[in-house]
Amino acid sequence: MKKKIFFVALVLFIVFLNSMILIVSIVILKDKLSVVRDKCLAEHYVIASSLLGDMQALEQRGNNVEKNIDNLMRLYSRYLQGKGNGLAVAFSGKWIYKSPAFASEENMILPPDTGYRQERLVYMKNGDHPVICVYGSFPAPWQDYGLLYMGNLSEIVRSWRQTKNILFLTGAVVVLIMSFFLFQFLNIIFHPLRQISSTSAKIANGNYGSRIPVHGKDEISSVAYNFNLMAGQIESQIQQLETAAEQKQQFIDNFSHELRIPLTAIYGYAEYIQKALISEEERYECTQFIMSECSRLQNMAYQLLDMALLGSKDERKDSNCFVKELFLQSEKAMYMRAMKKNVRLVYTLSQNYIIRGNMEQLLILTNNLIDNAIKASGPEDEVSISAYSEEAEIVVEVTDHGIGMEKDQIAHIKEAFYRVDKARSRAAGGAGLGLAICERIIKMHHADMLFISEPGAGTTVKLLFPAR
Repeated sequence: MKKKIFFVALVLFIVFLNSMILIVSIVILKDKLSVVRDKCLAEHYVIASSLLGDMQALEQRGNNVEKNIDNLMRLYSRYLQGKGNGLAVAFSGKWIYKSPAFASEENMILPPDTGYRQERLVYMKNGDHPVICVYGSFPAPWQDYGLLYMGNLSEIVRSWRQTKNILFLTGAVVVLIMSFFLFQFLNIIFHPLRQISSTSAKIANGNYGSRIPVHGKDEISSVAYNFNLMAGQIESQIQQLETAAEQKQQFIDNFSHELRIPLTAIYGYAEYIQKALISEEERYECTQFIMSECSRLQNMAYQLLDMALLGSKDERKDSNCFVKELFLQSEKAMYMRAMKKNVRLVYTLSQNYIIRGNMEQLLILTNNLIDNAIKASGPEDEVSISAYSEEAEIVVEVTDHGIGMEKDQIAHIKEAFYRVDKARSRAAGGAGLGLAICERIIKMHHADMLFISEPGAGTTVKLLFPAR
């Protein structure tokens, strides 16, 4: 690209420069010829006037002008001979005198026909020795006579050619200098493009942190700036893809681990029932454990199904969800669960707030949080669920007085299959997917979920929804 621009610009510059030199040369030549023409006209007029007076004087003395024309013209020819100019006199269409400048008949020019008009003709003859000629007829009664003045242009043409050659030589030097500076200028212009090419190659090879230094505020700098933005977006997307891949791999590893433990226990107890001689009481205990593990697998399958359904819903049908209706449905769904653990659920609502979203998903969100609060609580404990307005947000809050969590545990509780107390969670049938589901629902509703917890002091979960 740079070479093409260089050669195209150089050719255009050479054509333009030579055209200007040619135009200047032509103007100079025309100017010099105009000066010579005026000079020749002036000298022709002076010589013709003087010669006419001599001819009149010669005729008054009774002499034949035609026969004595050589004597009359000798003085004038001698005057012009040093300059390379010449004179010739015509009578009735024939030359009766010619100066030594007309050395051969080839250089002899026939006298033009002026029709006896008092006009002077100026014309040029181009040959080995270019000349300019001025011819004019004498006034009556001498109209049969005419004077030709021939001016030598060799020196003028030679001087013009030297000037033209100097101009073209100067143009060639200017072209060389121009070529050097044009090449350097293109190097400066294309330097950012080379950086962009080099950086893009590095990014293509996996070095996503490469950037282009941005200098100035021209178009190239704008391209470099936008390229850096694009590279930043690519790096961010790659990091997100890598993080997602790691999370998926971690999910698969955790899922495999969670499946392996209950399946191993179920297989072991089933084999024990089949092969060992056991009492009815032992058989009952084994089947109870098998049913418990099957129930945990069933819960895990339901939760995974919820996550899959949430991930596949590209178009969610939102509506105005009343918090009062949400609390009533949640209380009906969680009543038996709380009663089994002997935990009291207390719902507090100062105003029937409206949340823009999907009631089914909001119910899953609320019930998961209440279920976790029940699991963390002891008998006779209380779990409070409330809703209130705070600045430009509607806050739904779930608070328990259970075991609480450490700060490092809070940072991981939204991860799939993560459990604060793994032994207690397995005993309660938990798979560690509830908060991962809650996090997806929160993101789909453009809300936030905050955890406030201390070991032994319980946990408070705040759901911050944008006010309608």
